[in-house]
Amino acid sequence: MVGARQRRRAVDLLKARDLTERRACDLVGIGRSSYRYESQEPDDTELRERLIEIARENPRYGYRRAWALLRRGGLRINHKRVYRLWKDLGLGVPRRKKRKRHRSGDSVPRAAEHPNHVWTYDFFYDAYTDGRQLKILAVLDEYTRVCLAIEVGTSIRSKDVMAVLERLFLEHGSPGFIRSDNGPEFIAKALSAWLERQNTGTIFIEPGSPWQNGYAESFGDKLRWHAPRKLDRQTCELRFPPQPRR
Repeated sequence: MVGARQRRRAVDLLKARDLTERRACDLVGIGRSSYRYESQEPDDTELRERLIEIARENPRYGYRRAWALLRRGGLRINHKRVYRLWKDLGLGVPRRKKRKRHRSGDSVPRAAEHPNHVWTYDFFYDAYTDGRQLKILAVLDEYTRVCLAIEVGTSIRSKDVMAVLERLFLEHGSPGFIRSDNGPEFIAKALSAWLERQNTGTIFIEPGSPWQNGYAESFGDKLRWHAPRKLDRQTCELRFPPQPRR
């Protein structure tokens, strides 16, 4: 699309070839009043210098903050004009690049290839209405995404984890591997020895790498979202009687 400035220039070229202004404007397709229009743009030299000064003193400011400073200083100016000059001067704050984290299958040790290949288990926490902590153990099959068991109690130790796994192994068979974080209940020597006797390998995720146990983390988020925010102590204790203290 040809703009008004280019049309005016075309009229000037035709006039230089001895055409009248009227004839040249008709050929170019521009009105004579538009051809004679002279830009009334204000002198922005001082404003540009002030914007550069603001950007130098406040490197993290954008054009809106600069416009606010100008207004406080008593200058009545439209924010669109400040934006145009701010952009022309290249004073925009560069966007911070998000750190790209690798979440490919290569970052997950021993991805599940078939049902009963890799299980995962983890603990999640909630609270009774009286404020006591509630501990939840969830066991999932990573291939089918099926939750095999959810156990709830005020205290779940490594021997309790072993009892849950023993029951699941009888029902579904022993998995090839079981994945977990490095919690004390999961790295206990008794549990590790028992899993070895069941021919089930252990996969411990690297510290600070929750994506390596993504299925459990995702399930935990969904469980917290759909579960009641507070659970009644009496109701839970009917299903999961508290273990006697030693």
